[in-house]
Amino acid sequence: MAHYKYLIIGGGMTAASAARGIREVDTEGSLGMISRDEEPPYNRPPLTKALWKGKPFDSIWRKLDKYNVQMHLGRTIEALYPADKRVVDDQGESHTYEKLLLATGATPRTLPFGGDEIIYYRNVDDYRRLRATTEQGEHFAVIGGGFIGSEIAAALAMNGKKVTMVLPGKGIGDRMYPPELMEFVNSYYREKGVDVLPGERAESLERDGDKLTLRTQSGREISVDGVVAGIGVEPNTSLAEAAGLSVDDGIVVDELLRTSEPDIYAAGDVASYWDPVLGQRRRVEHEENANKMGRHVGRVMAGQEEPWHYMPSFYSDLFDLSYEAVGDIGTRLETIENWKEPFRHGAVYYMQDGRVRGVAVWGAWGQMDAARKLIGEPGPFGPEDLKGRLPEANGH
Repeated sequence: MAHYKYLIIGGGMTAASAARGIREVDTEGSLGMISRDEEPPYNRPPLTKALWKGKPFDSIWRKLDKYNVQMHLGRTIEALYPADKRVVDDQGESHTYEKLLLATGATPRTLPFGGDEIIYYRNVDDYRRLRATTEQGEHFAVIGGGFIGSEIAAALAMNGKKVTMVLPGKGIGDRMYPPELMEFVNSYYREKGVDVLPGERAESLERDGDKLTLRTQSGREISVDGVVAGIGVEPNTSLAEAAGLSVDDGIVVDELLRTSEPDIYAAGDVASYWDPVLGQRRRVEHEENANKMGRHVGRVMAGQEEPWHYMPSFYSDLFDLSYEAVGDIGTRLETIENWKEPFRHGAVYYMQDGRVRGVAVWGAWGQMDAARKLIGEPGPFGPEDLKGRLPEANGH
């Protein structure tokens, strides 16, 4: 039975960042990491972005050698016993701890058909599989128009592939982009050769030799070489739930990222934390959250008990369009748009009761600290009040 001062369950970006945070405070305490992945930790964003633009594959790996981490790869924790401070993996081995981090991430939602023929794009194996398929295939269907769907559709098109996007909603990014911006993005994808099919719901998938036939609710049949789906994820909370930890759309944590059980922490995609600025619980599935929350929880576990009050940002690249955003982003909120160049360079403010709840900046970088400050102000704000508040975004 191995014993660790610090034990991390999970092997993603949050886990890697937590190891860094621990070692910034405690260079000696024993540190273990147990991951169901066969691969050591790596950066995920390049899987839909940089690797398709020619960046070397080896650039994705996180370097953990200097952190002296005992890695247990390809193992799944099947039981957690908080009273004993012990976990048991799928090989029947027990591991005990003084401090435990649950960085168990999230699992893609799946469709009720297609089985293994559909690539639910999430990890490095999915990248390898899709990349291998593109070496032979020419036409790909992408189901879903959120972050994964829109980015991988652009990546495939930029690599000379024919892409058909099957979108049950009104269009690409319909839950985030205001209507005119959404229409612009849809049109832009079509200009780039992507066949965008809003209001279409995929219903079945069948293989016929080397080809796949995707059928939609309207009766359309699309013959393709591969199918990628990005239809959201579910947080991996079953281990925590079975152990009696508080769970509510994620593992519930306090401002020190502690769960309802002493000495057990949670961070990253799986953690439901309180955002004091927005006044609500949030669970954020983006790179900066994984990296900064991971590092923060590692430092807390090692004794630097500072509250987590940071508001993480995120970004996306869509061909040569790009945006960076922070806060509560969604079309259920009112929006105020301020464009220097329509739909390419400017800002979208997401409003509720006169307050800014979220900001998306298109075509400009380095505005997120100013956006966070704006979200923290009580308002009320109208369109005129917001002009010039993000100078680079608004052309001032």
